[in-house]
Amino acid sequence: MDALSFAAIAVTILFWASSFAGIRAGLESFTPEHLALYRFLVASVALAVYAVIARMRLPSRADLLRIFGLSLLGITTYHLALNIGELTVPAGTASLIIAAGPVITALLATSFMGERLTWQGWLGTFISLLGVLLIVLGRGEPLGFTRGALLILLAAFTTSLYFVFQKGVVKRVGALRFTVYSLILGTLPMLVFLPGFGAQLAAAPLGSHLAVIYIGLFPAALAYLTWTFALARVGAARTTSFLFVSPVLAILIGWVWLGEVPSRDSLIGGIIAVLGVILVQTVGKPKVPAASPAREKAA
Repeated sequence: MDALSFAAIAVTILFWASSFAGIRAGLESFTPEHLALYRFLVASVALAVYAVIARMRLPSRADLLRIFGLSLLGITTYHLALNIGELTVPAGTASLIIAAGPVITALLATSFMGERLTWQGWLGTFISLLGVLLIVLGRGEPLGFTRGALLILLAAFTTSLYFVFQKGVVKRVGALRFTVYSLILGTLPMLVFLPGFGAQLAAAPLGSHLAVIYIGLFPAALAYLTWTFALARVGAARTTSFLFVSPVLAILIGWVWLGEVPSRDSLIGGIIAVLGVILVQTVGKPKVPAASPAREKAA
């Protein structure tokens, strides 16, 4: 993996890991639906201003429809399901369910998009999943399969579909244009939650506004740009394996920011999750044999 792709993934994972604190702060003043609407209105306005300044042209009507369909899954459904689910599901349990996303993505990418992982790559993927499980168990949180857990599982599935099936559209319109229009189109269905939104805006304290603006500008607008850029260069199966690092970073951020000291089991789980990602990235991608001189000449 080249340095630019790795840097894009690192920026994305760092911001996405930090968004859990922002979501928690936002849910103190907003309903899950209004929080999602507020967050993505902030992201959409920022990206729309950029699109106007850069004179970014619209994709074709067919591609706009494809982007809207993908965004309905990966932006609208994902964030609404995650926000509602986190009302009843503890954060650690939620992170475990979301951690199924890279596994689902790898299965979809290898089944439908022609991507491949070696057996070492699959082993690394499931080692990382085991590490995330240890993180959750180390925090002493229950694993009840509730309505909230089902919603978060839905979020993991929809975001996997979004990551895998955006590949063809991104090739045609480019990662930057795809992300800009994806976040804007994914915000449009959330406008059904406008009733009551103004009252919550007026009643919310400054800290809640700052938290939502932060997760709108950075974990949403910027991080989706860097993530789509990396997906286009590296592929969904390998890129999404880095999502296993997110719960590790979330624990470290909680330690520094909120004073939540991780347990020994959580630290061990974090190390295992990172080792699994390293295994996927170093030996998990099949090597393409070099073409022989005779084959090159025939070609």
